[in-house]
Amino acid sequence: MKSAKSSAPRSHWRWRLFWDTVEYNSSFKKCLKIAMSYIDNIRTFVRVYELGSMSAAARDQRISAAVASSRISQLEEYLSVRLFHRTTRQLNPTEQGNTFYEGACKILETIDEAEAAVNSITQSPRGLLHIAAPLGVGRRLIAPLIPEFKKEYPLIDLRLRLSDRKLDLTAEGLDVAFFLGVPEDSTLRIRKIADCPRVLCAAPQYLSERGTPISPEELTNGTHDCLNLRYPGAPEFQWPLETDEGTRRFAVKGPFESDDGDVLTDWALEGYGITLKPVFEIAEHLSSGALVPVLAETPPMPIQMALLYTHRRHQDPKTRLLIEFMTPRVQAALQENQAGAKT
Repeated sequence: MKSAKSSAPRSHWRWRLFWDTVEYNSSFKKCLKIAMSYIDNIRTFVRVYELGSMSAAARDQRISAAVASSRISQLEEYLSVRLFHRTTRQLNPTEQGNTFYEGACKILETIDEAEAAVNSITQSPRGLLHIAAPLGVGRRLIAPLIPEFKKEYPLIDLRLRLSDRKLDLTAEGLDVAFFLGVPEDSTLRIRKIADCPRVLCAAPQYLSERGTPISPEELTNGTHDCLNLRYPGAPEFQWPLETDEGTRRFAVKGPFESDDGDVLTDWALEGYGITLKPVFEIAEHLSSGALVPVLAETPPMPIQMALLYTHRRHQDPKTRLLIEFMTPRVQAALQENQAGAKT
């Protein structure tokens, strides 16, 4: 029978092991917290660099401008360099900032790829997806599908940004963008969804007052008012129409322009002019007769709807899931929508 004295060292050893384990775990957690904080600082730096604004980067990261500024300051203190030249009106990267940006992007890309690989193996993708779409596409086709996607993949959160202006996927931190037309950036990957028919149309009130055009030239000589979609960097300021001579582009004229396609629809409904619209955007108005097709003999060229994403984003399983989820559903919605329109 062992004495209490002989068992004391063993008891002490067990307690020592316990406290060593606690201290180790505590130290590990502290190191992990520091590492995660450093990664957050790098992510904020990259967005400040790309957006050229502390406040814009803060909004993008869902943090306050003060937190964003603090993260940059911590990073500069750690690196012992100044990453940005700051004035009251401008924020420009220093030479060291330019150099660090290249390395920072590689670090974040490696982390994202590692997380994507783990998600792919576990079959439980999680995280955040930033999606963009034109206003009409987003409101009518994409937004209704977002809750359904979230229900099927509850660990993925989505941020939907709607705008008819030109978007830069990389600069704006987007994972996927729905697009109408032909992208100018040849480095992006593209997943075609459909060719969307378009129509020239106007309200009966407008046609009764101004007459119905009988040739496309009336859209350019001031006979009729055209409602045009324009925004900085817009690739198309002319309307491409199919004529007996092939596709021709007409530089249309009119007193009203907007960077919001739905505003053009509202103006057309109120009788202010002729507009060029994808059929799916105005199917209900065509069906009701609130808008009437014109120049049916020289219809507009269809416009391509596609999904855009970078090569790197395609490696992310949640991005691939979104693409595979959205494509057939949007195609079906387009077919149903267009079938109900009387053009």
